Amino acid sequence: MISAIRNFDLRMISIYLIAVFLSLTLHELAHGLVSYWMGDPTAKMSGRLSLNPFQHIDWVGTLCLLLFGFGWAKPVPVDPRYYKDPKFGMVWTAFAGPVMNFILAFVCILLFYLLVAFGGGFLATSVGSYLISLLSATASMSIGFGVFNLIPIPPLDGSRIFWAFLPDRDYFRVNNPPAWISFVFLIVIFSGLLDQPLNMMISTMFNWMESGALWLLTPLL
Repeated sequence: MISAIRNFDLRMISIYLIAVFLSLTLHELAHGLVSYWMGDPTAKMSGRLSLNPFQHIDWVGTLCLLLFGFGWAKPVPVDPRYYKDPKFGMVWTAFAGPVMNFILAFVCILLFYLLVAFGGGFLATSVGSYLISLLSATASMSIGFGVFNLIPIPPLDGSRIFWAFLPDRDYFRVNNPPAWISFVFLIVIFSGLLDQPLNMMISTMFNWMESGALWLLTPLL
């Protein structure tokens, strides 16, 4: 992405922007929908049950996602007091975002291989080439966003998922940390310390999805 910006490659910039907007929007929408299904109207009242990406994006997090492959969106507001079980309501709400990212990625990979198999001359056109690149970029970006959000450090979704074994009071205290925790986490991200393990997990997840997609499409290929 950095090289695309330096060379002002409008085609690649547009592909990455669409991939980011899709990944962020569906991730946050999933949080809001699951919370709403469990009785919490907060996201709906805040206008966050929307496919409009501008309702969800955090510009700093979006820039990081474009440049480094890891970023964040504006958190969907939820109120766990509406849930029958506040702690596990938060767990399921948090889990919904990464799951949606992995679903989006898998669908993109399936469509990618369907186009490769049956696209024929269409793939040689500018539209076909653009669509193939968009599907590939969206799959990679969405997996990256989902994996990144599973890191068990607040305020990421993984913190709400992986600390569920704690007593309720400790669980909510861990997930409402002082501001300096987020600041330190940002420093760690930009230091590059997490790059290798995250890239390894993203690559592994992509390979699993690719194998699954090819297995499903075997009768058609």
